[in-house]
Amino acid sequence: MSQANGHGVAAIEGAFRSAALQGRAALITYLTVGYPTPDDTPDLVSALQAGGADLIELGVPFSDPVADGPTIQRASQRALEAGLTPEGCLGMVATLRSQGVQTPLILMGYYNPILSYGPAAYAQRCAQAGVDGLIVPDLPPEEARPLHMACAKHGLALIYLVAPTSSPARLALIAAETQGFLYVVSRLGTTGGEHSLDGALDRQLREVRQVARTPVAVGFGVSRPEAARLLAPLADGVIVGSAIVERAARGPEEVRAFVAELRAALGR
Repeated sequence: MSQANGHGVAAIEGAFRSAALQGRAALITYLTVGYPTPDDTPDLVSALQAGGADLIELGVPFSDPVADGPTIQRASQRALEAGLTPEGCLGMVATLRSQGVQTPLILMGYYNPILSYGPAAYAQRCAQAGVDGLIVPDLPPEEARPLHMACAKHGLALIYLVAPTSSPARLALIAAETQGFLYVVSRLGTTGGEHSLDGALDRQLREVRQVARTPVAVGFGVSRPEAARLLAPLADGVIVGSAIVERAARGPEEVRAFVAELRAALGR
């Protein structure tokens, strides 16, 4: 369960620091736990690590994934049909750690299962399993105090998202609350698809930079190494999700090769 850069917030900060020392943005990859089958997940996560991912988001399947596009929705539904549960995801993290995965692992999932589990118990179980942070896209900071306190107790990062529509005051509030990094949603809508880089994103990131106290990572719509290359100078991290999930059904080697391409696009 040991990680090279420590645990929790420290591990995530260490990953960004290591990437910056190499003169590049950090690569953050996403995979739905249990897709295409639960048995495939360990090999796919190992492929993400082998390809050069600096941090790995693991999606916890949920029946109503409002922030996710069709690719991740389908993957989530398939994992649920295979019987995967939040507890199963935590067990998977423990397995990954026991198999030697040292890359920081972040669980991305919706709040209803966490509330049902109990925020305090969930954070404790996450820390025991080897989780470093949580992304809860439907949990605003104003309603996050129980989970925030539980994460703080166990050294876990609770990572928040900001959208293109976030006001300056809201940007400042969320930037002050997030830990590990600030997740910048680069466009309105759900995950997946292709992002068109324009001046609006550049302006959004400049506004975020003025209030950010952590590294800034950009996600939603980054599907090709070329897009990652263009984004890299603008942010501390680039997040790729749906494009990896699409390749997961074709096996670990294809995932590893794609992640290696993304990593190369971000610099040396």
